Amino acid sequence: MSHAMQRATELALDETTVTALRAVLKQTADEVVQAIIDEVPSYANALSGRMGGTIRRAVRTALGHYLDLAGGTATGGDASDAAYELGRGEVRDGRSMDALLSAYRVGARVAWRGLAAGAVPAGLPAAEVAKFAELTFAYIDELSAASAAGHADELAARGLAHERHLEQLARDLLAGAGADVLLAAAHRAGWQAPTTLTVVLLPAFQARPAYRALDPSTLVLDDLPDATGVLLVPDADRAHLLRQLTNRNAVVGPARPWMRASASYARAVRARSLSADIRDTEEHLAELVLTADPDAYADLRARALAPLRALPASSARRLEETLRAWLLHHGRREEVAAALFVHPQTVRYRMGQLRDLFPDLTSAHRVLELTLAVGLRT
Repeated sequence: MSHAMQRATELALDETTVTALRAVLKQTADEVVQAIIDEVPSYANALSGRMGGTIRRAVRTALGHYLDLAGGTATGGDASDAAYELGRGEVRDGRSMDALLSAYRVGARVAWRGLAAGAVPAGLPAAEVAKFAELTFAYIDELSAASAAGHADELAARGLAHERHLEQLARDLLAGAGADVLLAAAHRAGWQAPTTLTVVLLPAFQARPAYRALDPSTLVLDDLPDATGVLLVPDADRAHLLRQLTNRNAVVGPARPWMRASASYARAVRARSLSADIRDTEEHLAELVLTADPDAYADLRARALAPLRALPASSARRLEETLRAWLLHHGRREEVAAALFVHPQTVRYRMGQLRDLFPDLTSAHRVLELTLAVGLRT
């Protein structure tokens, strides 16, 4: 039993007094609403028009239930249920509990003044007037608590729903969903689309801690397979982002238009599979390009380096290393020798062998193919 119900059983106003109080109920309800409009700025507009009529009926209902309590005839918690829903409604209307609690305080004062004015002429003894006052404020406390519970529950439900909408948006982005799906998901989540998104891969347990240091519009998932977490960072300053992730085991994909975030994700995933040491995919574009199609790269190497295959493996390996150094150092013999830790004459001898094997070694097309073929150490 609520505190107000307990006090009501001790009060039990007589029927004559309750009848006198009911006679002033409508006037008191109107006075309560007007006082709230005058004293609580948040309700100045909310209580006008149709909303005002709804609130007036609610106030009259609450006062009526209160008099039922005072007369000992109340049987249920209808008023508390209504107060609970009122608290939830405040969240939907974008207001905190402060305004509603202020309205309750104003309402209690005005209602007490109006009802007391009806109770005293009805001959209510002074001792009963004191109990009547206690009941009034116990009742308001009960309604306030019910509204606060409704407000908190609605906030929690909305927060959970919002979190789920944001997570679904992140999943749709990583899956490369179409524009219509992404726009609808962003709208449901109340998420303002940026110009670009940059995907960050990191261990799942690091995702939320890292997220707290980033733009609050960052999307986060920490339940992907293999204990992987993902951050989708809006309009990131790349250098700053990399500094923020210094102590994280993170790999940062490229910035892409927000609807193409899946491309950033795919590159980050590929970089992670290529090497656990990659942090910034932009610093490893050559490796990423050369490993984009392993079969094609294997075919390219086989065709471009076919002349070496007739040699013993050790000779083929030395000549391939020399060819790589020659291409990287643009044929500068001293630099090639230093890179290989051999004498320049050794470089000259080996290059003579390579020119015999590749008669068109200086042609642009052959240089391109060979550069790609020896671009990665195998």
